[in-house]
Amino acid sequence: MTIDKKLDLILEIDQKLNQTQDVELLLDQILYEARMAVRADAGSIYTVENNRLCIRSAQNDTLDKDKPENERSKYLSITLDIDDSTISGYAASHGEMINISDMYKIDNSAPYQFSSRFDEETGYHTKSSISFPLITNQNEVLGVLQLLNAQDGDEGREEVIAFRKEDEAFLGHYAAVATVALQRAKMTRAILMRMIRTASLRDPKETGAHVNRVGTFAVEVYKSWAKRRNLGLTETMRYCDNLRMAAMLHDVGKVGISDVILKKPARLTEEEFRVMQGHTVIGAELFRNKESELDAVARNIALRHHENWDGSGYPGYVDEDTWEPLALDENGKNQGLKGEEIPIEARIVALCDVFDALSSVRVYKDSWSKEEVREELQNSKGSKFDPELVEIFLEIYPIIEQIQNHYKDD
Repeated sequence: MTIDKKLDLILEIDQKLNQTQDVELLLDQILYEARMAVRADAGSIYTVENNRLCIRSAQNDTLDKDKPENERSKYLSITLDIDDSTISGYAASHGEMINISDMYKIDNSAPYQFSSRFDEETGYHTKSSISFPLITNQNEVLGVLQLLNAQDGDEGREEVIAFRKEDEAFLGHYAAVATVALQRAKMTRAILMRMIRTASLRDPKETGAHVNRVGTFAVEVYKSWAKRRNLGLTETMRYCDNLRMAAMLHDVGKVGISDVILKKPARLTEEEFRVMQGHTVIGAELFRNKESELDAVARNIALRHHENWDGSGYPGYVDEDTWEPLALDENGKNQGLKGEEIPIEARIVALCDVFDALSSVRVYKDSWSKEEVREELQNSKGSKFDPELVEIFLEIYPIIEQIQNHYKDD
């Protein structure tokens, strides 16, 4: 690759990365773009969390090509010390790029060694690797990117080779671009989490783990829904970028509800429940000035995530300027939206939020078993939930379980 082509590629990737706001999707993209640029078969990206390296994304073309989507390992829970005992730990602690031509022939004098356990468990053969830290201008290490098995040759006849010196130069520039994009996304996530922590001061159920699970469930459900409709990958991922963040903010309107109601350890009275329903409107008001796609999606979710497929939910048909009801039934109750009148993002979050609530321990209840939760979802098809979304949710259940294990309650 010539210098001009490398520069063009860096500029193209820089533009792509800076269009992604969500940290999780950005990490996937950083890893993918790096792999494609240097033809790496596999790789992982770690971020620094509580002075440890935590794996945030893993990709492996060889292992994944014959696996159904719902059987791929997407959400791993692996952490490493930031020290010299592992290659990634060494890269982080010393701020150095490490290029190894054969992982099984690392010199015994090296402070780090390669663990073959992953290869033994999966049948994969790791050979070449290149690992490099993501370091800010303030000399803070944000994470480490590790790429495996550089490929040479035509598709279908590739052979594994060592990463080249020119790959090192390219990835050095790439690391700088990826670090800036990651800093920006982390700042956006920090603002988002401050809003969520504010809500959690009022409602203890709104934990970071809960909103991360709901947001990540929502993205996986939407991707499967979009695939059924042959929506393009670029369009799908752009939508998911907003969906995850907006889904995490689904209950932010609870900041406006009294503690007496939010923290009541017993069933709410009818009057208290009517007050609680107001959190949908309060949340929507926070996004009234729709200055971005994120605002629009977040408003729909905040307002409509308690609508039911059969029209029995709330707040229903309302004037979105005055919030006055527009369609009272014979009992004086406002008529809820039905079916596909409910925005797709709200239908998805409704399902994901209820699933997580049933699956989690609360001060007033134990968690339901996996079988009980699945049965409840099946029983609620066509009444509370969009039947197709329930079908998709149960279809990707192995991924749902990975997400639960990845974002555990403290």
